[in-house]
Amino acid sequence: EVQLVESGGGLVQAGGSLRLSCATSGFTFDDYVLGWYRQAPGKEREGASCISGTDGSTYYADSVKGRFTISSDNAASTVYLQMNRLKPEDTADYYCAVDFGVGGCGPGFLPPDDNWGQGTQVTVSS
Repeated sequence: EVQLVESGGGLVQAGGSLRLSCATSGFTFDDYVLGWYRQAPGKEREGASCISGTDGSTYYADSVKGRFTISSDNAASTVYLQMNRLKPEDTADYYCAVDFGVGGCGPGFLPPDDNWGQGTQVTVSS
């Protein structure tokens, strides 16, 4: 059974940093694509970033490019999202989600409903 557990959210002032973690279990940590998504109150879900364990490709939405960095620790089966220079508009619930055997990642990557974590809340104060 695929399990994803997010952590690292919290309250931070604008300009600050947070590192989100997505601890995974239930699958071999190689042929996967894992994405970070976020949803702010009253807004649609947005794909922020993803990383492919298959080919190493990464993707960043324009809204986070240059500020967020996605990385993976194969030994820990964990994917991280380092978020720097945070802005109030980054306030959202952040979710990680995974799919398998899909190659690289890109803006259209959307994992199946069963492979999502419960989310972690990020609040950026102005």
